[in-house]
Amino acid sequence: MSQDVSDRQLHALREAHRPEAIRHRLGRQRKHSYLGDAVLGGIDGCVTTFAVVAGAVGGGFSDLVVIILGFANLLADGLSMAVGNYQGTKSQREQVEKARREEERQIELIPEGEREEIRQIFAEKGFEGEVLDTITEVITKDRRLWVDTMLTEELGLQIEGPNPWRAAAATLFAFLVVGAVPLIPFLVVTLTASQAFISSAVATGIAFAGVGLVKGYVLERSLWKSSMETLFTGGAAALVAYLVGAWLRSTFGA
Repeated sequence: MSQDVSDRQLHALREAHRPEAIRHRLGRQRKHSYLGDAVLGGIDGCVTTFAVVAGAVGGGFSDLVVIILGFANLLADGLSMAVGNYQGTKSQREQVEKARREEERQIELIPEGEREEIRQIFAEKGFEGEVLDTITEVITKDRRLWVDTMLTEELGLQIEGPNPWRAAAATLFAFLVVGAVPLIPFLVVTLTASQAFISSAVATGIAFAGVGLVKGYVLERSLWKSSMETLFTGGAAALVAYLVGAWLRSTFGA
């Protein structure tokens, strides 16, 4: 059975590497994955919101105050993180644009020097002789290809970066959805304050573990290790917030 699966996989790989399939795949517009932005937004949303919940409960505040503080933090921090991600992603694009302008200027002013850079870049990859001469000639005949090669090979930049708006939207959406989990039990009127907090802690722990699983999958790490790491990290932040709230309550008689 495993041999049959292997044969099918091999056949699929061969089909995907036919000249027509390769040409079609390379000709498609590249799409960026925003799953990483969503994972980070979800983790941060869940950690910060439950930390606020734990701190408020530890401080002896009512369920209404917990809900108000929780949702206020959820919206404020979510927007803040989304804006930060937008600015960071936009800055990366602007860096590439600035580097492109500089490379175009250098090619205009000192073309032989830039041509020599292309030659040395591919010489370091093992090309030499006529093959190296041909590669250098082909690349430097196309100005855009020339500049793109310098950006990726010399400067190590990613030419086609993610869309700043989509990155910010993915972050905000995950932050709000996952970050709302710790607050849901406090919206259930039939639960007492202690029951709501326990339910919130359990739901948050499950959310931490779930986000950790996704993070592990995205980063190709051990799912179990990633899940436990996120759970313990988030739990530690929540515990600190709760203890600080409880200490302030006992100290100042809140």
